[in-house]
Amino acid sequence: MCRFVCLLYLLAVPVLGQNDSLCRLRGRFDLPRIAKDGDIVIGGSFNIHYYREEQFLDFRSPPRPPECKSFDLTQFQFAQTMIYTIEEINRNQVLIPNITLGYQIHDGCGDPAMSTKVTTLLISGQEETLADPKCKTTSNIPVIVTDAESMQSVAVARVITPFNVTMFSYSAAYDYLNNMYEFPTFFRTIPNDYHQVDGLAQLVKYFGWNWIGTIRSNSTYGALAMDEIIKSMESFGICIAFSEAVHKTDSKEKLLSLMNIIKEATTRIVVAFVAQADMAVLLQEIVRQNVTGIQWVGSESWITMPNISPKEDARFLAGTVGFAVPRAVLPGLKGFLLEVHPSKFPGNVFVTEFWETTFECFWQTPENLSQLGGGAAQVKLCTGDERLGEIDNQYTDTSQLRIAYNVYKAVYAIAHSLNEMLSKTNFTFSQLDLWELLHHMYAVNFTAKNGESIYFDENLDTVPLYELVNWQMNSEGVAHVVTIGHYDGLVDFNKRLYINKENIIWINGKKEVPRGICSDSCLPGTWKTVKKEMPLCCFTCIPCSEGEFSNVTNSVSCLKCPPEYWSNQLRTQCMPKKIEFLSFDDEMGSSLLTLAVIGACLTVATGLIFYKHRQTPLVKANNSELSFLLLFALTLCFLCSLTFIDQPSVWSCMLRHVVFSITFVLCLSCILGKTLVVLMAFKTRHPNNKRIKWFSPMHQRLNVCALTSVQTIICIIWLTSSPPFPVNSTKYYKTIIILECNIGSLVYFCCVFSYIGALACLCCALAFLARKLPDNFNEATFITFSMLIFCAVWITFIPAYVSSPGKYTVAVEVFAILASSYSLLFCIFAPKCYIILFQPEKNTKKYLMRRSNTKTL
Repeated sequence: MCRFVCLLYLLAVPVLGQNDSLCRLRGRFDLPRIAKDGDIVIGGSFNIHYYREEQFLDFRSPPRPPECKSFDLTQFQFAQTMIYTIEEINRNQVLIPNITLGYQIHDGCGDPAMSTKVTTLLISGQEETLADPKCKTTSNIPVIVTDAESMQSVAVARVITPFNVTMFSYSAAYDYLNNMYEFPTFFRTIPNDYHQVDGLAQLVKYFGWNWIGTIRSNSTYGALAMDEIIKSMESFGICIAFSEAVHKTDSKEKLLSLMNIIKEATTRIVVAFVAQADMAVLLQEIVRQNVTGIQWVGSESWITMPNISPKEDARFLAGTVGFAVPRAVLPGLKGFLLEVHPSKFPGNVFVTEFWETTFECFWQTPENLSQLGGGAAQVKLCTGDERLGEIDNQYTDTSQLRIAYNVYKAVYAIAHSLNEMLSKTNFTFSQLDLWELLHHMYAVNFTAKNGESIYFDENLDTVPLYELVNWQMNSEGVAHVVTIGHYDGLVDFNKRLYINKENIIWINGKKEVPRGICSDSCLPGTWKTVKKEMPLCCFTCIPCSEGEFSNVTNSVSCLKCPPEYWSNQLRTQCMPKKIEFLSFDDEMGSSLLTLAVIGACLTVATGLIFYKHRQTPLVKANNSELSFLLLFALTLCFLCSLTFIDQPSVWSCMLRHVVFSITFVLCLSCILGKTLVVLMAFKTRHPNNKRIKWFSPMHQRLNVCALTSVQTIICIIWLTSSPPFPVNSTKYYKTIIILECNIGSLVYFCCVFSYIGALACLCCALAFLARKLPDNFNEATFITFSMLIFCAVWITFIPAYVSSPGKYTVAVEVFAILASSYSLLFCIFAPKCYIILFQPEKNTKKYLMRRSNTKTL
């Protein structure tokens, strides 16, 4: 900052003193230049060298002239393009007749301080004016074409704005420079970086990359631009694996550290928003360490610069994609470039150094020979006969005229502005109105030879057009730039980017898009959870739990299936749950149906047998009325089991337990009546005993009705208050809906079964007491066996019923009904049917009486 202030002071402040009549310069810059006089001179500043060598300033002696290092053939081509354009305008004499344009071109050395010094020199001049107390500038340079790098342009624009000098930049794309209030005289023929920032984010998104690394130039502009790039990419859901900076003056340690970061990164996609000189240094280190397999995405600052990738190193950047300024053709430029020769510019250090760099020789001048001394014979000396036409380098290559075309457009924009001003004003060279010229600059609008419309918008920016390019290897192993699409910033946001994917050749010569994601997308059926201490793009895919699903890619959660649905095996959708109930169609249901029908048929057959032989002593002796009632009840018991099979309905749920409980009570009432009759018949010795009257047929019927009525009343109350109803149960299986009957009221359910259990226990106890009575055919014994089996079945039923899931619960209950019914049928009626059918000789009164008497004795 101190040097900058001192510089302005030396140039702008007049000599202080009352007696001085001469305006004197405090210092003089002896900077090399390429110049030609003209009526109007256009200034130029190009980074003909990469960088300026730093000097040690002790403030005791004047600083040495600046020393710029590393000759840049590409920038020298840009400078020659400016000269070519001026010469073309002068030759035609159509655009600005009777006026000759001149030029004065200096080296900015890639350094803002040097660019500022050059600009100050251009706008002030170095001539001393006599008797001029204000020390006005004698320079006739109203416009400067300057500076490839944005930070140089910022520094220069801040210097020249107070002097109303117009500045045209051919390569400074920094968005900050379109601030009309701070830089009202700054124009550029390269698109604003705002569009490139937007385009880079869209490009990365287009190829499906979400995990990338970034490298920027280590400068204020690089930092600010990369912040915008990262912000734009994050809006697209793109994450940054690493973000590093590089500068052309970095030490080997810094470059080594950067290489380690690139090699150890988990992404192979690297977006490089880097200045050309910085990228050249970075590539040298990449080649030295043989770092391959990186998919580079480049900015326009370096993507088409041929000096970035020499032939032998092209493989490191083959496959690179990125943005480039649109290419153009200047038919006469190639020949003009080949005409440059040191003899035409005697003593010009730029042309001499260009020749030495191109042909790797040493130009013979008295000064050079004196420096070489005795070593002149050991170096290759330039003869002057070398031919540029035989050289293929960055300077002679005009196949990729992009930035050079921006220089061409800038000079023509200046010429058109001068033409408009000359046609409308009385122009004199001594009174060139810079404000008026600037006014015409704002309104410039012309069509170039190639048909491109050139104008500047309200921010003094040019049309935002880019080409998308891809570095591809040809058959000779040389990288060349191929256009694969374009970007148009004037159309809708979603239509700005056009890419022909089929024309792209990626790293290693592949046609497949390189992988640039931290984690593969979570497929339907899974959901993603972020990895600890990692960006959102790095996640783990977790399968959905049972009963949950996700049907979209990268779902952040799984959705629960509705109660009637369950997720499929892949967890991608919900499928209707399998409905299960004890059906007539499945093997278990059909088996139980068969047993029930057989039992009912056997019961009916037994009833028919008893009815046919109802007059026989055996049937009469066994209380035929209760026997027929018991057979009827058993038939209902077998048939009521059918209500438990098939899909439950409101009526079936209400009937199954009610019918079952009433019919079983009817059975037990009949058995209880038969058992009591046997007991009373053998316990009462006197025929006229009053107690035996209570067991007459009439009383037996009343007892059966009374006992059954109690159960009937309980069932009626149950049905009217809280009846059973069908439900879809999922408590047994997650993937199966069990159609079953809810008992409604647990209290009434327990009452019903408790009543049946009480009657069963009573019957069993009485039958056990009567088991040894001398009853013919052991009626009491058979009843005892039947009741023991009955009780055993229902006692076993309880744990089996509780532990059996789903339809097996119903099957257990049906089996218990059938088993207990079969036990009653076989134990009580099978022996009698056997006698009736196969031993009729025993079915006589004499035999019955004999057996009875014998047992009595």
